[in-house]
Amino acid sequence: MIAGVDVSSYQPTNYDTSGLSFVFVKATEGTGYVNPLQAGQAAHGRAAGLVVGFYHYLDSSASMWAQAEYFVRQCDSVPGDILACDWEESSVSGADKDAFLAAVRQLRPSHRLVLYCNTYFWKNLDTTSDCADGLWIADITTAGRPRVQHPWTFHQYSDSGGIDRDVGNFGSATELVAWATHTDPTPPPWETDMPQWIAGSVTPGAEPTVVLVPHGNAWSTAPHRCLHLGMDTVGDPSARASVRVAIHNGSGWRESTATVSASGGTVDVDLTNSDVKISLQTGDPGVAYAVETW
Repeated sequence: MIAGVDVSSYQPTNYDTSGLSFVFVKATEGTGYVNPLQAGQAAHGRAAGLVVGFYHYLDSSASMWAQAEYFVRQCDSVPGDILACDWEESSVSGADKDAFLAAVRQLRPSHRLVLYCNTYFWKNLDTTSDCADGLWIADITTAGRPRVQHPWTFHQYSDSGGIDRDVGNFGSATELVAWATHTDPTPPPWETDMPQWIAGSVTPGAEPTVVLVPHGNAWSTAPHRCLHLGMDTVGDPSARASVRVAIHNGSGWRESTATVSASGGTVDVDLTNSDVKISLQTGDPGVAYAVETW
């Protein structure tokens, strides 16, 4: 992993760059605000050899297209810089977020584009898993261990010392530069490389466990696809659990409740070709899941 920070007008232009490989600078908000320090903050990062990114704080004051146009026109980006959507207002829906990402991709197709949000927004308000070229997840926890199952590109893990601190999921600054400039010699996994079987456990509590449904050629052509639920317990045949199951097909959720027991085997929930995300919630320990195609 490599280290970075993100800054706005609350931080000075001469922030500490020692040990850093990248910086994200707030550029704009809505269609009426430009960070007055962005040019100096970006120049300071470039002078230290950092990869520079710019983010737009998304709000509901104007259309997503208008905000995208304002962002790309006002930010001080040059080729090779990363662009980011800062999604943290609940008045902005998941569909709005997707529309903004689509607009920026259309307006600046040569730039890498990432989505910034916290774990609540990602697990509860997002419905499509669209994060453009990468997920920049905010989760105050151990650096590089955000509590999401989706692959992440950047992790904001701390705000100590009056500045937001991040890590990038890259082996070196050179790898980040190659990715940001589209010269990465190792392409990301495409459809035929995606796993056709995933399994894990459901963490009990108020926060749901979110599972991304596998996709790819093998998944889409297989005749059967299913969610299996069961009890991962040893020595307690009386163990039981109630699990809330919510499945999103890209346009809406369908919900059900499953009761699983150690003595009753697995409970199977059929999935469709269009299903993209599963949310599992239980108050009981020992629940395991598997998503399979065959």
